[in-house]
Amino acid sequence: MQNIKDRLDKEVEARNSILELSYDRPDPLIVASKYQNETISLICALFAYGNARLIVKFLNGLDFSLLESSDEKIKLELSSSYYRFQKSEDVAGLFIALKRLRDIDSIENIFYNGYKKEGDILDGLWLFIETIRNIYPLDTHGYNFLVGKIPKKINSAGTYKRYLMYLRWMVRKDEIDMGLWNKIDKKELLMPLDTHTFQVSQRLGLLKRKSYDMRASIELTETLKGFDEDDPIKYDFALYRLGQEKLA
Repeated sequence: MQNIKDRLDKEVEARNSILELSYDRPDPLIVASKYQNETISLICALFAYGNARLIVKFLNGLDFSLLESSDEKIKLELSSSYYRFQKSEDVAGLFIALKRLRDIDSIENIFYNGYKKEGDILDGLWLFIETIRNIYPLDTHGYNFLVGKIPKKINSAGTYKRYLMYLRWMVRKDEIDMGLWNKIDKKELLMPLDTHTFQVSQRLGLLKRKSYDMRASIELTETLKGFDEDDPIKYDFALYRLGQEKLA
């Protein structure tokens, strides 16, 4: 396992560069980094599924100034916006929900209010999902996929990869992650599992669980805490690139 740690540490060091975020190797963080804003970053993260190049193209076509507009204007301006599972009403719904949220509290504070009770980042996530769904309770396939729902129990939970990736962006601070928040400890973050990271982690012997779910994310996080107890998620981007570039 020491050999794996040494390899990953080298990858982390090599990948920790703003040059990793380019349109040759597109990532939604390219768009989020331009704005340095927690709300815009969340939109970028929640649409981060599918082909990376198409994600970035879609995000670059959004007018984020609409977050300051009326519900009616948001619906009108986004009437032709769609992305995969999301129709225009779903895209507009997310904008309206997050616009309304800004009048209530920051995203960081909502996550923190759930997290601080027991230091569990998932409690913060469940509180945020409950809050956003109460603010704008649209019930469509596209909106439900985008915003998510609270699982009945952790064993039935998916990976919630897009939210966990967003938390990495917000909590960690380096050449890639923005570190816009300061209330949540980075050692409490969970690994954002996508298919690349899941498969690479299995091949490297970091993950034994066969199911692609939240339990796998927790297991991998615990393994990586053996490499760096205070910042286990620093390995996320390196593992993702190793899988994406078929290097492991």
